[in-house]
Amino acid sequence: MKKTITILLCVAFAASILTACSSNAPSNEPEVQQKSVSTIPNDDTSFKLCYTQSDSLNPYECEAQNNQIISQLVFEGLFSIDDSYKASCSIAEKYEYPNSTTLRVTIPNGLSFSDGTSLTADDITYSFRSAVKSSYWGSSLSGISSCYAVSSTVVDFQLEYPNSYAHNLLIFPIISESSETNDYPIGSGRYYFAEENEGIVLKASDKSGFSPYFTTIHLENIPASDSIDNAVNIGSVSLIFRDLSRDSSKRIDSNYKLININNLVYIGINNKKGLGANSYIRKAINSAVDRDVLANSAYAGFAKTASSVFNPDFELSSTEIFQAAADTNAAKQAMTQSGLLDFSLSLLVNGTNSDRVACAKLIKQQLEAVGFHVNLSIADTYENYEKRIQKEDFDLYLGEIKVTPDMSLQHFFSSKGSAHFGINPEKSISAEEYNKYINGETELGNFLISFSEEIPFIPILYRQGMICFSKEMNGDMQGTGTDCFKNIENWYFKSE
Repeated sequence: MKKTITILLCVAFAASILTACSSNAPSNEPEVQQKSVSTIPNDDTSFKLCYTQSDSLNPYECEAQNNQIISQLVFEGLFSIDDSYKASCSIAEKYEYPNSTTLRVTIPNGLSFSDGTSLTADDITYSFRSAVKSSYWGSSLSGISSCYAVSSTVVDFQLEYPNSYAHNLLIFPIISESSETNDYPIGSGRYYFAEENEGIVLKASDKSGFSPYFTTIHLENIPASDSIDNAVNIGSVSLIFRDLSRDSSKRIDSNYKLININNLVYIGINNKKGLGANSYIRKAINSAVDRDVLANSAYAGFAKTASSVFNPDFELSSTEIFQAAADTNAAKQAMTQSGLLDFSLSLLVNGTNSDRVACAKLIKQQLEAVGFHVNLSIADTYENYEKRIQKEDFDLYLGEIKVTPDMSLQHFFSSKGSAHFGINPEKSISAEEYNKYINGETELGNFLISFSEEIPFIPILYRQGMICFSKEMNGDMQGTGTDCFKNIENWYFKSE
């Protein structure tokens, strides 16, 4: 354990002192690929995306998911993150942490938006203020209290608590202040909004290093989710994003690629009363759960089992504290150690989500296999489900939360957190050790040990999403959860 903790500390220390972003090193891959497809002409007609015409195209005002996905092409963030949640500079040139609760970001001189106007620190502060007020981005920025421009190229972000991964949060779109008076919002991304033949299109930017085959992308008004799925199946649009939040087994006839979206499915436990107040019972439930079965059956394999409290692809998850398979002997032993004789409890689930109901039914079976008696309580609406959780009217509940890219656990360990119900942050040993860890007062290993002893909640799996794309598409699709079009410059349609 000491050796593991030392390695983890080295990783965390390296992450906290890494303050500059270097340019991407030259690669021979694009040159080789260019040679192999050099006869393919530019394409300004074939690539089509769906959008909701009745909704805004401003990333801070739109509500439709397809409009948010389009914004990935039009806008850039200060940073981008890959599928392992490792950050790299986009608009930012470098960053540093002058103190534990300040993140300073520097952008290069001479940056411009797609309309040629200058991109400065004022545009970044404007974008941040817009982001924190938006329904889509606001919750992910709750760990940042404010930001202000130090100069035209330097911005300071004030953090709510020490966080050496706070720069992972700065992926919100940077939008020009002048967008308020323009027909279309203005960004600095790979494409920009334009009008063509009385319709809205995306035109490829002439920014250095970006030379796609798809010089124009056409937008098709398809607002309904069912229609969107069908559109990619029949080829009416070229690519869609599915978050697989429900109906994960629904048939998709197009090609697809799974991507990480950092949505944690977990069992919430009432630590304050009932069986859940007994730590041995919490350990028994954790041991009885078969994460592999839940990921492969209830979520059709579109998920990764949680072997730690962090996303399995994140660098701090290298220490496994949970088994993927159930350990029925350990579960029964913990039940005996609890000193209890009655093992009856309830499991609350949102009945409007078919995947989650299927998962809850499997959990019920797994718990009953070791001796629990489980009453499955299926809420008829999400509102009723949410009310019961907020009132802490549950023994167990099956929940899901989108974890922020910095992997903060304040959702569970802060009294303001959206998933703290059933946990008393002021009395939780795990919460205490986690706060010590983020304040630099203890090692990560100590927090993980305390969590495995207390089990205040049970991480089960991290769901995945998918990008679905035309079978005629070529180009080694490398989209991620935050950039479905990661290497769009290499995409093209097969020749007839």
